[in-house]
Amino acid sequence: MRADAAALPHPRLRPGVLRYHGYRLTVARPRLEVPVGAVTLVLGFGAPVRVSGPGQETTTLVSLIGGLTTLPAVGEHLGAGAGIEILVTPWVAFRLLGVEQHTLARRCTDPGALPGGERWLRLAEALEELPHWRARFALLDRTLSAWLDAGPAWSPRVEYAWRFLERSGGGVPVRRLAAEVGWSERQVQSRFREQVGLTPKEAARVVRLQRAVRLLTSGLSQAETAARCGFYDQAHLSGEFHAMTGRTPGAFTAARAAVASPGADDRLGGAVTSLLL
Repeated sequence: MRADAAALPHPRLRPGVLRYHGYRLTVARPRLEVPVGAVTLVLGFGAPVRVSGPGQETTTLVSLIGGLTTLPAVGEHLGAGAGIEILVTPWVAFRLLGVEQHTLARRCTDPGALPGGERWLRLAEALEELPHWRARFALLDRTLSAWLDAGPAWSPRVEYAWRFLERSGGGVPVRRLAAEVGWSERQVQSRFREQVGLTPKEAARVVRLQRAVRLLTSGLSQAETAARCGFYDQAHLSGEFHAMTGRTPGAFTAARAAVASPGADDRLGGAVTSLLL
């Protein structure tokens, strides 16, 4: 999904609302999406998107919510379509959507199926009627600000714990994470299930994968990447990489290198998220 327009949300929404991508396309190649630390909201206007992957039922939707996952997925637009992709942190998704994040994890969900979800479908219709991307992004700023004000509060400790995981490159055990935020291990597990959707260990795998992908695609060897990211050895890196992306490290980096602009289809700044198939 190459963005026709991209924008940062209003400062009031950041850093929890990460990015807006507006797209319009007639023909699109399928894309492999790898796990990232963001929830994806797609408000579509036109042809649906088919999403498939290991461990999940194939889903075909015009608008969708993609929760956090440790598994790869393939997305394919089934004809001409347009829409806006919104990337948000999981705790902000918890507040915007008003549902526990474990109910969205490892799957794509129709936003209209959520409690009060018809407002997302009305928002998609309103966005489609506007004449240009700038007006659509402005409507998103106003709407998401109002919905965030009215949503359930997230725990600052969950956000701090995620940032701590990121700073460590995913190398922090649950016991230390719990001590860092002043909770028991059971409390950390419970709050992550509610407001992130993954367990702390699964979240750490996503963080570590993203670090490894960035290093590999920047040209670092598999052996050096394994050492820097805390894998036992190169075989451990390769096995984890394949489990989470569906590709070996060598196959993934070769496919990225074969594309003229390998980062053009990535959905999140500073992250390697996508691979054209």
